Amino acid sequence: MAEEKGFEVLNPFLSIDLGIADWADGIKAWATANRDMVQPIKWLVNDLIVTIEGVMQAIPPVAMLGIILLIAWQAAGFRMAIFISMCLILLGLSDPNAWSLAMTTLAIVATSVVLCVIFGLPLGLLAGKSDRFEIAIRPVLDTMQTIPAFVYLVPVVMLIGIGNVSGVIVTIVFALPPIIRLTSLGIRQVNASVVEAARAFGASPRQILLKVELPLATPSIMAGLNQTIMMALSVVVIASLIAVKGLGNEVLRAMGRLDAGKAIVGGFGIVILAIVLDRITQGLGRTGRERGHRHWWQGGPVGWIVRIGQKFKSKDVATD
Repeated sequence: MAEEKGFEVLNPFLSIDLGIADWADGIKAWATANRDMVQPIKWLVNDLIVTIEGVMQAIPPVAMLGIILLIAWQAAGFRMAIFISMCLILLGLSDPNAWSLAMTTLAIVATSVVLCVIFGLPLGLLAGKSDRFEIAIRPVLDTMQTIPAFVYLVPVVMLIGIGNVSGVIVTIVFALPPIIRLTSLGIRQVNASVVEAARAFGASPRQILLKVELPLATPSIMAGLNQTIMMALSVVVIASLIAVKGLGNEVLRAMGRLDAGKAIVGGFGIVILAIVLDRITQGLGRTGRERGHRHWWQGGPVGWIVRIGQKFKSKDVATD
């Protein structure tokens, strides 16, 4: 029988054990025993992923390219829309399966970002309004951002299993902090005199939030959304370790086979998606001054349709 080592002053770590590993094993046993509790969440997220992916895969690539072109034109301008279209065409031409894999990845990222906005925006607003809540949530956000994404894989797989749903949850945990932080920052940076003026004119707290604070904080919120999207895309390859489909899985399979061509195609597709989403969200975050002191609907395809409608209306009036 081996003798237990006594306490050493110069090396106390050999004789002290906090039992963190045993505690983690207890969490694993609890998660395995209570896996049925999270099944409704799994079904809900899975239905959302399947719906978004089904819509994207059902739309022909040329039609989908046209839709993205119109969105980019409305958000970021015609020149940027042409650039984005050229990037997507290059993505589609890089490999016969690249477009389908890109739509799968885009569906997973879109699902993750939608859920991040649903949870992150209210938390960011609350953090911007309450100093106590902001102090309490700050260490949680720091932990979420600093722990490697690989660490999230183990508890999520224990609770939910492998697949796209687990990948979405891991992505949410990793990508949620930016939108919370920047929403809080945007609310806190709103000029207090503007809020006081609105309150002096009889605006209710709800009206101040919706018509004063949120519009003024929109650039910061959109920057948070942009960072959330970029972080969600950065987890794509890591999430493929738990059988998440898409471009990340293509890169992982190529690494296992030492297939440099497939790895480059998959990585190139992820980069193209990152560029497309980054440019669109940056365009959405432009201020009125950057848009030439125009509303968002006064430019792009929507503005073009509005102007045509006004011309027909003026002709009808002149005819009458």
